[in-house]
This record gives sequence, structure tokens and C-alpha cells, in this order.
Amino acid sequence: MSAVDHYRLHLPDFISSDLCQELEFVHKSCSTVGYRPNVFSTTLSHLIATNSSHLILPLVPIRERVKEKVEEFFGCEFELFIEFTGLISWCTGASIGWHSDDNRPYLKQRHFAAVCYLNSHGRDFKGGLFHFQDAEPATVVPVAGDVLIYTADDRNIHSVDEITEGERITLTMWFTRDHAHDEDAKLLNLLSQSRELVDKDREHDSYLPCPGPSNMYWFSPYSTSQSGFDIRWARVYILGYDMYRSGSKSFSSVSSPPLDTSELHDMFIRVTRGREIFNEEFINSLHALQVLQFHYWKASYLCESIGKEFGPPTTLMKQLRKNTKGLEFLFSGDCELAQRVFGSVNKRPASNWVQFSATVSMWEDYVKALRRALVNSLPYWMNHQMIFVIPQESNVVVTRKKC
Repeated sequence: MSAVDHYRLHLPDFISSDLCQELEFVHKSCSTVGYRPNVFSTTLSHLIATNSSHLILPLVPIRERVKEKVEEFFGCEFELFIEFTGLISWCTGASIGWHSDDNRPYLKQRHFAAVCYLNSHGRDFKGGLFHFQDAEPATVVPVAGDVLIYTADDRNIHSVDEITEGERITLTMWFTRDHAHDEDAKLLNLLSQSRELVDKDREHDSYLPCPGPSNMYWFSPYSTSQSGFDIRWARVYILGYDMYRSGSKSFSSVSSPPLDTSELHDMFIRVTRGREIFNEEFINSLHALQVLQFHYWKASYLCESIGKEFGPPTTLMKQLRKNTKGLEFLFSGDCELAQRVFGSVNKRPASNWVQFSATVSMWEDYVKALRRALVNSLPYWMNHQMIFVIPQESNVVVTRKKC
């Protein structure tokens, strides 16, 4: 079979269910406004910018596996560089017409693409089928764990049906032969500038996230309208919770972003569910969202290991209920729009606050372990100018063919 006869490949069950769920957690706890309407993205550079660099680690092994498969299938071993890695979700209303991935002049360096499906059509979302204009497979039904790779040229003109319900989540990668567009070099430059990774005085809280600019999180259905919602608030709301802050200074609950939300992002907040208020304070909204999404990811494990007894901090709850006027919305937004885009509010039986307390400790252990692994990996990455899985042996040898 010649190279021109095989320019796309569908790989079922390429990614484990556990990794799909972990990457879905990463995306839903960090995503920002995407590149087209009703699309949301989590780029590796954004993870670094928001002091969530450690969340890159779950993506490193699968990046390598996909890249190796692309090189093997297209016969270009050691010739490719990863140009882009991103977790992308298409929500209700998102679609794309027939196009090829290199049909824009500034993307001519793009040679191959890979789409790794993290959730499934019919179970997690409706619509969103992937179609090729010519040859087989003509239609790809997204199934969690499957990977689709293809040449990013006019041999693979494709489209995606409109999402009619739910959120279609993928790990999307693009590859190039041009080392000038190597994503790793740019990411390593950002990592080398991260104070939280190199400053030993900040090691005790280096795992805590910091929000990016507010306009990265503000979703509006119309570019000329301020109506919409903050993505962090909306994802918390869809899980059945809300975020409040306590204090005397009031922030109005309006359906448009404040002119300056930097103070909102940096303040301590609490998480609520109905009339119940959790004891734990979070340093900002992104911190609260990451813990809540981790809680949702680990819910079944928590129910089995901790039990279903309801044991809230009753004294604190009663005290705060008497002072509800001191609680202010951290964010607000269009609730109906949030449900149209992300889906209905979670109606499953809520886990109790004892389980949620366990989540906080589990989340801290999880991110601290990733942070240690990142700090240990960084010297090797900087030395080789590429991001890769560090073998257990101390002597790491990596070679790459120059293009």
C-alpha cells in the first residue's frame, strides 16, 4: 500500500477509560473560551499560566503514544514535532462545515492531525458525528478511547455535525515537520519562567491555581453582547453547587462581567449546595472548581470508601445560616444559557460533606504528587528540549532525527 492510499486511520480503544476520565477532569476544571462559538478549550500553555502546570503530566504519555503511532502509520519516524495539544469540548450548538485543517494560510505548517475521543456519542452527548467528504471511513461515531488520525490536507476534507445535547470532549493534536513550530520548545520556555516551580519559598502552596484574565472565562453567545456567564461559575452551577464569599463589601449579581474582576478572582470563597455551606475555604474560583470537578470524578470511589452517612459540620452551618446577609455571590450569569450549553443541573443524589472533605485531601495529594513529578522531570525536559515520559532509570538517553 502506497503512502497516498492510507491517509487516515481509526484506532478503537487506544486510550484507557481511566485516562479518558482523568483528562475530562482536567478539561472541565480548567477550560476557557474556545476558537469558535460554543467550543471550549484547555491548552497546555493555559495550564502553565494558571499555575496548573502539573496537570500537563496526565497528557504526556498519551502525547507520546499518539505521536509514535502517527509517525509509524505515515512512515516518518523521528521526523515529526507536536505543533499543538489541547483538550477541546464542543457543546450544544457547536458545529463545523466541510474544511481541511490546513485551509488557512497561517496553518500551512500543519501536516497531520489526531483526534482522541474522551467521551461517547449517545451516552454523553448527541450529534457531533465526524464525516469525511471522500473515501472510508466516511463517518466516525465518537466513542471514548478511540483515536482518529489523518493527513491535514485536502485529502481529508471533513465536517462535524452540530451538537444537539451535551458536551463532546476530545484531546486534539496537530503535528508538523517544521521544528520552528515545535510546541515543546514554547512550553518549556514558559515552564522555565514559572516562579512557582523554581521558588523553594513557595513550595508549600505551589500546587494552588491562580486564575487567568477574566475574558478567557466569559462566554457570550454573541460577540457584541455582554450577556452570558463565567465558565467557572457555570460548571460549578451545573454540578449543583454555587460559590459565595463572605465579607462586608458587596459585588452585584448581574449577568454581565464586572469591569475589573481581579479582586473577585483572588478572594477566599466557600462552596454551597442549597442552604448548606461547606466549611472549607478556597483561595479563588478556579481552586474551588478544580476540587469540585475532582469530587465529581471520584464520586463513586468516595461513596464506596467513606459510606453514605450524612455528617456535615452542623455548628458552622447553623452559624452561617444566621448570617446569610453576609454572603455574596462570587459570580452570576444566565442560568438558562448555562444549561443549554453545558447540560442540565446535576440531579443525582448529592454526596455528603464528609465525602467532600475527603475530596479536598485527595485533590491535594493528587496535585502535589503531580507537582513533584513535574519538578523532577523538568531538568530532563530542559536538557533535551522536549517533553517526554521520564524512565525510572537515572540515565536518560533521547535521540531525535533532525529534519
